[in-house]
Parts: sequence; C-alpha cells; structure tokens
Amino acid sequence: MNVEIAALEAIAREKNLSFETVLDAMEGALANAYKRSNADAEEARVVIDRSSGEVTVFAQRLDEEGNVIDEWVDTPADAGGRMIAQTVKQVLTQRLREAERELTYGEYSGKNGDLVTGTIQIHDNRVVVLDLGNAEAVLPVAEQVPSERYEHGSRMRAIVTEVRKSMKGPQIIVSRSHPDLVASLFRLEVPEIEAGTIEIRGVAREAGYRTKIAVATNDPNVDPVGACVGPRGSRVRSIVESLNQEKIDIVTWSEEPAQLVANALSPSKVSEVYLYPEDQTALVVVPDYQLSLAIGREGQNARLAARLTRWRIDIKSETQFAEEQQAFQEALDRGEIDEFGNPIGEPDAGSDDGSAAAETAEAAPPAPE
Repeated sequence: MNVEIAALEAIAREKNLSFETVLDAMEGALANAYKRSNADAEEARVVIDRSSGEVTVFAQRLDEEGNVIDEWVDTPADAGGRMIAQTVKQVLTQRLREAERELTYGEYSGKNGDLVTGTIQIHDNRVVVLDLGNAEAVLPVAEQVPSERYEHGSRMRAIVTEVRKSMKGPQIIVSRSHPDLVASLFRLEVPEIEAGTIEIRGVAREAGYRTKIAVATNDPNVDPVGACVGPRGSRVRSIVESLNQEKIDIVTWSEEPAQLVANALSPSKVSEVYLYPEDQTALVVVPDYQLSLAIGREGQNARLAARLTRWRIDIKSETQFAEEQQAFQEALDRGEIDEFGNPIGEPDAGSDDGSAAAETAEAAPPAPE
C-alpha cells in the first residue's frame, strides 16, 4: 500500500504546515483506521516511507516483561477498502485541523501587546469578530470604544490582550480601548520610536475622547514631540484617523516632577507648580484665562495629566491662588494658624458669626519655598 507523497506535500503547502506534521497526521490516521477495521488490534503504528510513500503497519503488543513489541502486518494493496478510506479521511482532517490550531496558537500566544489588523466579520450587541487572515479575533464589549461604530467588512486595527486555548482552537482577545493601542500606533508611524531614538514614557487615555502620551528623546538633536507629530502633522493625523478622531496630546517627558506636571497639562499654560511629596500632590497655578483649559471639559485634561504623571493635581487660577495666600497670611498674622496651616486655639471670642474660622478653613496651605 502506498500514499502519494506529492499529495501530502500539496496539503502541507495549502494548510501552511510542515511536511512532517502532515505526514505524522497521515500515519496517525492510517493507524486509527487499521484499529477500527481490525477488532483484535488494540494498538497499531504506521510508518510511511518519506521517498516512496510505501505504508508499513505494525501491530503493537506487550511482552511478558511489559515492553512494547512491534509486529509487522501484511497489508495488501487493497487494504482497508472504502470504509478505511473514509476513516482515514475523517481522522486526517481532524488531525490537520488540530495541527492548524496549534500552529495558530503558537503564532499568537507570544503576541500579547502586538498590533493586528483585521476585517470585521460579525457584529452584534455584545461582540465583534475580526478576520485576521489565518485566525479570528474577538473584541469583547469591555474592550470596545462606546463612541465607535463597527461596520461589517470594514478594516480595523486592535491590540492583542490575551490568547486562550479552547476546544475550537485559540481564542484571540483584542482591544480597541487599551492605552497600549495608542502606543503601538505611534511605534508603527514614528520610525524614531522603532529605532530607539525616541521612547514612550507614559500613556493616559479615555478611549474615544482623549489621550495624553509622554515621549522622551535619547538624541538631543531630535525633538520628540516634533518627530511624533510628523511633517505638517502627518504622523499624528494618521493615528487620530485610526482612532476615529480621538484627540491626542503629545507632551515632553521630564525627570523633574514639576516640569512633567506642567508639560502634562498641555495645551494650557502653567505659571507655577508647587509640589507636596508627602501626599504626592502638585498645586498648579495658571493664568486666569487658562483655568478652564487646564481643567478641561468635565475635568478631563487635569484627570489625564494626573494619570500620566501619577501626581494628584490641584489647579488654581493666579487670582484664586493670590486670594488664598492673602487669607492664609492674615490668619497667620492673627495667630489663628501656625506656619504649616494648623489651627491654634479657639476662634476669637469677639467674632459674632464665625467668619474668621471660615476664612481660616478656606485659606490655602503655604506655597513651598
């Protein structure tokens, strides 16, 4: 009995599997078929000659000492007939499918954090399925961006967050909302990042609305922000389009916390930054006309800046800051508080409505020297 080596090689090419993998699957399928057609055969082993395709079948048994003994089985040219042929086809198909799944799992299992591009195949109220070409990826509800619409047939980029094994093959989980998606898009669009000249030091994101990304340069001749923006904004514009017009603030990373906080509040201008390391708080003073910009809509700009820098940020206008400092100094002069802002004694007995106490409570802590 012989098999066509050329046919097995064609299957290997079609399935993108190694020839040895296909050959092993064929040997296993023939062994399984032999066992099914021979009730007395408990185990069998099949060897296919790699050159001629000649099939040799060995029945396996245990000797008195428990060792596995191979016994050659005479297999005529018509061995198996139609029933065995069907069995071989079924088992071979199953084993090739399993080999493909293992190959796909091996390809994607080490790709957590990698960027993938796929075509939307299925979309319902809960899940989006992407066709990656050689595999499918699932975009769960938790990883979707609420403001995005996922239309069948459209192409989309996402980031791999997890690869799971299942009975139906590897399940590739991807995300559109993860901050690393933005970082991966910048690595794709900015060659200086891929080369290591520019480093991404931090990303803070509210998916679908706004992202802040901090970058640093290892070459003093390269402007990290300018490189990420690209000629006439071409690089960042491409990323914004990939994120469905999500706003992106690119800021310069600094090892100096005060400077980093000031940079992170871009696009607003900052007058002063006072740090209180004991509770990781930064008091930021901005020009009066910049206050709403620094805070952002519903506090978004300040919130993202805090995530990016890992400092709690308290923003005040120059007028607010001056008034609170004046109130603090007046309370200090009256002896109601000490130089650290701690209350001293009871409010003045002559105060009829507690206004001094209220004024003291609202006084800002002293700005560090």
